[in-house]
Amino acid sequence: MKISSEFSKQALHYNNYNIIQNMVIEKLLSHVKQKPKRILDLGCGSGNLCRAIDWEYEHFCGVDFAKGMLELHPKSSKIELLCADFNDEKLFKETLTYIYDFIFSASALQWSDDLDKTFSMIKGLNAPVALAIFTSNTFKTINKTASINSILKSSDEVEKLCKRYFNADFEVVEYRLEFESTRDMFKYIKRSGVSGARKILNYKESKRLLREYPLSYLEFEVAFIYPSKR
Repeated sequence: MKISSEFSKQALHYNNYNIIQNMVIEKLLSHVKQKPKRILDLGCGSGNLCRAIDWEYEHFCGVDFAKGMLELHPKSSKIELLCADFNDEKLFKETLTYIYDFIFSASALQWSDDLDKTFSMIKGLNAPVALAIFTSNTFKTINKTASINSILKSSDEVEKLCKRYFNADFEVVEYRLEFESTRDMFKYIKRSGVSGARKILNYKESKRLLREYPLSYLEFEVAFIYPSKR
């Protein structure tokens, strides 16, 4: 199953389960001081970043490959929505011809097929960035308990690529999200879209993980890239 299919299927439930994503958006926006007027949001989802912007802008372009998400995104004459994949070179070379003065991506670029290439294409748009990327210590204890390797890049890998392409500050933040039960916890993973549809465990293994998971919370690790203060 493609990631886009999973996200579309869960779209109607997504806004009830994206607590961490909203915290990430709040932190990203706190580092943007210039109130940009022409904004690009890569992996915009259902539009939580757009909703969180509290200043007047001239043009907002949201890009996402899940139609179900875009249907829930705010609409206005100032908002342009593109159903497209940020892994596609044609998006950057042929479609994103508007001149943006700021580029956001909150909780999406961890699903890049090639983050090096994606960063290069973002760099080519010649605009400041504020990016948030979930990294490999997300669900650290789940991965350890289930004896599986994270499919996400490490924070060190992301930082190395950040330094290659952007004059930006880099920060890693850890979050914890508490749950009343492990069943609620795994329901959150399914409905939040964080799993990205990459199912690794079979039914028996999932049941064992549900039984043996030792914590009352989920762990998240997010790499933030935002305009340099230097």
